[in-house]
Amino acid sequence: MTRVFNFSPGPATLPEAVLRQAAEEMLDWHGSGMSVMEMSHRGKEFISIHAEAEALVRELLGVPSNYKVLFMQGGAIGENAIVPMNLIGKTGKADYVVTGDWSKKSAKEAKSYGKVNAAASGEASHFTAIPKQSEWKLDPEASYVHICSNETIGGVQYHWTPDTGAVPLVADMSSDIMSRPIDVSRYGLIYAGAQKNMGPSGLTLVVVRDDLIGHALPICPSAFNYQTQAEADSMYNTPPTYAIYIAGLVFKYIKAQGGLKAMEAHNQAKAAILYDYLDESRFYRSPVAREARSLMNVPFKLKDDALDEAFLKGAQAKGMIQLKGHRSVGGMRASIYNAMPVEGVKALVAYMKEFEAQHG
Repeated sequence: MTRVFNFSPGPATLPEAVLRQAAEEMLDWHGSGMSVMEMSHRGKEFISIHAEAEALVRELLGVPSNYKVLFMQGGAIGENAIVPMNLIGKTGKADYVVTGDWSKKSAKEAKSYGKVNAAASGEASHFTAIPKQSEWKLDPEASYVHICSNETIGGVQYHWTPDTGAVPLVADMSSDIMSRPIDVSRYGLIYAGAQKNMGPSGLTLVVVRDDLIGHALPICPSAFNYQTQAEADSMYNTPPTYAIYIAGLVFKYIKAQGGLKAMEAHNQAKAAILYDYLDESRFYRSPVAREARSLMNVPFKLKDDALDEAFLKGAQAKGMIQLKGHRSVGGMRASIYNAMPVEGVKALVAYMKEFEAQHG
């Protein structure tokens, strides 16, 4: 069996050790005589899987006791509506900082549920930088301030935590959750689709402070009401059981590697290999401001766009896939999440050097 280096932005590559364990347990989980896919979410077997996954989230992220950990469905796109339905009712207003396509979508969706203030935007820089907080125009009456901590398409990432005072900070962390330590207490709510760093698609992690629960708009469906889900321990409706199981295996893997500090060092080392080469090359370039460069998603351009297809075909021939940039920005994009090994990035840079020598 030959495994490719999968640079997909999501669903993304998973740790091979996790996939092998899941394969071994597919037909019979821990002597239960059944697959996790077949388990009742009310049964003692799955309840133990769920409890362990939640405990690991709390341990790895350092989640304070006054926060709920919810396993939900709908992805970050769903949370674009679920967040305002649960939080915006306090004042009817919310601040959004737009740093790329995903935060732009978040702000657009929230407008259906209240008044949205564009507190800052990176559009002037073509979303290649994050506006300095001194430039933000925050509304002290906002119910919350929303950011996207890492823009998967544009490859910009916050390397600092905004200070929003008494107004709760809400963050879409779909593409950098579990990649580095964070201070959860600085946020009112964090949400993240699992399919980048935590597991398969279908699962959404929500970490929300207790005092923000219980204020949902009347139109909020019960299944999307944080209070309802918190009271039911994320089992008001059937949760994405298999995705939670895989995520739990990924959390165990991260812990075994040394936790989030080790993940951060691993991700910094990988990113440095790629960015250092981009900076020394005249054939490729990184469009993102240095201070905002993502450790997760690295977009880059070739000197001549006409060579893009040849580059992608050559990469695939060498076992490297999903390097095509998003259609809205073009070029290339290497997504190097936690499970991407250093060897994958080294192989990519070696190929880039070879391609440059042939076509530069």
